[in-house]
Amino acid sequence: MKIRFSDADEAFRAEVAAWLAEHLRGEFAALRFRGGPGDEHSFPEARKAWERKLAEGRWTCVGWAPEHGGRGLSISQQVIFHEEYARAGGPGRMGHIGEGLAGPTIAAFGTLDQKRRLLPGIVAGTEFWCQGYSEPGAGSDLANVRTRAVLEGDTWRISGQKVWTSLAHESDWCFVIARTEAGSVGHQGLSFLLVPMDQPGISVRPIEQLTGTSEFNEVFFDGALTDAANILGAPGDGWKIAMALLGFERGVSTLGQQMQFQNELDEIVRIARENGAARDPLLRQRIAEAWCGLRILRYNSLRMLSGPQDGSLRREAMIYKLNWASWHADLGKLAMDVLGPDAELLAGEPYELGRLQAMFLFSRSDTLYGGTNEIQRNIIAERALGMPREPRPRA
Repeated sequence: MKIRFSDADEAFRAEVAAWLAEHLRGEFAALRFRGGPGDEHSFPEARKAWERKLAEGRWTCVGWAPEHGGRGLSISQQVIFHEEYARAGGPGRMGHIGEGLAGPTIAAFGTLDQKRRLLPGIVAGTEFWCQGYSEPGAGSDLANVRTRAVLEGDTWRISGQKVWTSLAHESDWCFVIARTEAGSVGHQGLSFLLVPMDQPGISVRPIEQLTGTSEFNEVFFDGALTDAANILGAPGDGWKIAMALLGFERGVSTLGQQMQFQNELDEIVRIARENGAARDPLLRQRIAEAWCGLRILRYNSLRMLSGPQDGSLRREAMIYKLNWASWHADLGKLAMDVLGPDAELLAGEPYELGRLQAMFLFSRSDTLYGGTNEIQRNIIAERALGMPREPRPRA
């Protein structure tokens, strides 16, 4: 595990910080610290323009191989980029799903034609992706996917429903796990399809959340079409590719996520000092525990990133989701307790939440999306520790 950076890496850090300081102003000044989890509905068009600005500076897809349009940066430099981006208040990335999930998966499993057609738009910040995994009856358990796709000539016809689809209403493409083998059950018979969103067979409906926002959506596929060439891997490879994609999700962007957490913790500490909450010994202890927990997240991530970057999940990666989700949910509670009575007051009408209020409400979902804490514990037990599978009811 590498926890120190070379002189060359620190020079690169200065380059990243200087570029962000120069460009996160003017038309983009209002985007600083906006558009993250719980705030993803904010400034979508301006954040898309910011993606194009990043692309002009070659700051998109920095870890991708040069042949795919990236910079091919080392792990150390990727860590530095994500940390400095969050430290500077870089806005939530509209291209995150494409850059962090779809792109690496296409690069790993796609054909030359798929890479040629689909990767440049991600690099350029002009094409955006969403994820079609969860369904009303198949959230954390993809083995229960019921969305179906049938090959008709040179076209896949897709029918079904996906749910909790972040920014589907802003996306150009969706990668969809669908059942392509009639009569198949469980992990068998699933395929990984790449589907254009702008077509009559797809409708997107917003889901309003506790925060009053609706960056999540339901997506309905009513005979939606995609070319036969838009399948990643072979029919039936969907489960294998879906699992590899989740490995990419545990990549270097986790360090940027942690810097966003640090920004939130810094805000909590600032308020505690200003309103006197820092004099409460119990709150001081909880703040100290939050600080320690965040350092543990960082060290485990660096250990996790010392392994292969091919989408495979080491044991260190398998504990990460459970760890950060639980930590962040506790941070939300700490924020409300530090705010005290102010936590109950809105900044304005009709439902104008403060930054920490929105964080608290959104963090309630951290232990659910991306795999519930219960599912994460099963993954750790069964895949990391080799324990017997959880008993399942007979059909």
